[in-house]
Amino acid sequence: MPTDHQPTRDTQLGELPPRSFGAKRSASGRRFVTELSAQANVDQVFLATHKQLRPNRNGQLYLQVELADRSGSITGRMWNASDEEFAAFDDGDYVQVEGTTQLFSGSLQLIVTGIGRADPRGITETDFRVLSVADIERLHAEMVSILGTIRSPLLQGLVAEVLADAELISDFKRSPAGIKQHHAHTGGLLDHVVNLLRLADRVAPLYPAMDRDMLLVGVLFHDIGKTVELESEKGFSYTDAGQLLGHVLLGLELLEEKIQAVQRRTGEPFEPELAIRLKHMIASHHGQYEFGAPKLPMTLEAIALHHLDNLDARMAGVLQLLQNEASIDGGWTQYQQNLGRKFFRGRS
Repeated sequence: MPTDHQPTRDTQLGELPPRSFGAKRSASGRRFVTELSAQANVDQVFLATHKQLRPNRNGQLYLQVELADRSGSITGRMWNASDEEFAAFDDGDYVQVEGTTQLFSGSLQLIVTGIGRADPRGITETDFRVLSVADIERLHAEMVSILGTIRSPLLQGLVAEVLADAELISDFKRSPAGIKQHHAHTGGLLDHVVNLLRLADRVAPLYPAMDRDMLLVGVLFHDIGKTVELESEKGFSYTDAGQLLGHVLLGLELLEEKIQAVQRRTGEPFEPELAIRLKHMIASHHGQYEFGAPKLPMTLEAIALHHLDNLDARMAGVLQLLQNEASIDGGWTQYQQNLGRKFFRGRS
């Protein structure tokens, strides 16, 4: 359903400035994760996530936990940990950590000698948030602005059902786009979707045969299942529904729910082919079967969505990697097993 004359936006309302590789020095005087070097003594607060009590090769237990701030995260390990030390804090807690950093297999880690729940009254929240509350509100306003350029009345109605769902939008603002790989922070899903809307807004005019309205709605819905898949109250983890179904199936359910809502409100049936095309975009946006796509992209809009989604996710992931390793000497990052390569940071 292409249209010949489709609206574009000359300016990006509320667009956030690009992020640099390093974090500015904290007003509280703490060193950010990206400022830590090898053999550094550490005694400060981090946000704890993904804690585990694991056995080593000799069967002795050690505590492993991801320690994060707004700049990135570092893996902490406490040898010979006890059940009491494991139970001393929860995922999502601020923890006071003592220890020493070291390089292990090319990556920086923190050998923890002491860890416990920190007094939240002494926490500077901005040290641990990639996006401020104001940032998230600006992103939400920009999302509404771009989606407001959609011309199709049927798709306008579908978008309106999402934007009017206060609980869904609240989850959207809070959710990450991933646990570790990209946009793994509060508001990360909104951050990712708005960047994709910006990309789609620029790319669509280059391909007049493609339906811009449908592409924008596909962007809105492609990861919407992550609002159910991911737990964001106490650190980031998968919900039971997320583990059992995944965000693709959950997204299809949410899309069908909103289609039904449009039908109830208008008293008219939703156009069958349009519904199928939108569902196909969700089902195929991972692009390949081995990456969890039930179907390969088979429409212009689905092809565009997959490649734009992959571009933004990959760029965000590598930018985070470059930031995480900013304090490690040398022009290259460490070898990334999941990506099959290392990345050149430059030597200047």
